[in-house]
Amino acid sequence: MPEAEEEGLVTVIMAAGKGTRMKSDMAKVLHTLHGKPMVCYAIEAAQRIGSDRTIVIVGHQAPSVKSALAEYAVEFAEQREQMGTGHAVMQAEPLLRDFDGTLLVLAGDTPLIKAETLQTLCTLHRNKKAAATILTATISNPYGLGRIIRDEEGQVRRIVEEKDASEEEKKIREVNSSIYCFDAKRLFDALSRIRPDNKQGELYLTDTISILRESGGWIAGAMADDPDDTTGINTVEHLEAAARILDSRNA
Repeated sequence: MPEAEEEGLVTVIMAAGKGTRMKSDMAKVLHTLHGKPMVCYAIEAAQRIGSDRTIVIVGHQAPSVKSALAEYAVEFAEQREQMGTGHAVMQAEPLLRDFDGTLLVLAGDTPLIKAETLQTLCTLHRNKKAAATILTATISNPYGLGRIIRDEEGQVRRIVEEKDASEEEKKIREVNSSIYCFDAKRLFDALSRIRPDNKQGELYLTDTISILRESGGWIAGAMADDPDDTTGINTVEHLEAAARILDSRNA
């Protein structure tokens, strides 16, 4: 697997959530898949593509998550209040004040992500000199997921959530995976401008996409060859299905 390019690659992994749908008091990312916490798969995939640093955003049961990751070469930033995905990534900014490279943002609950898919994402991001590049997937049933709206040049124009989508937009099967590459400096500038203007009163990472586009940045989309790569784990049933997919990959 190629090493990170000279400009540098840092990974931020969001692992602060409780995961109430797992029906357990355990932090969501500590639920195990084939004997290890699911967050470990994201860490290992990032490190396989030569990420120079890996920063894990912790929150719920932070001491337990840190302890579980003691053998990994990672840094930690703490999200003391759960105020959205944008707020989560903001917690890494003090560790990255002098960083001017590519920031890869992963979710700690996507254990099926492959290093090869992340490499493709990062390569496209750099080739396009994009402000942001979104990993997308085309799935047969996109209900409930954010749809990718592209322009005639193939650039991502916006991400529209299910509840805000028109009937025509709901027919789109290309969806957001919540895995991204960003130009780090541009991202933190955009994060300083997002507002909690939504029903949840949270700061959404996806709101940076329109800000970056409006400021002249190119927004690229890299489609995963295997939609399973982007699967998020929200329930025990999802975890069991992920185990079966890993079994089939290792067969």
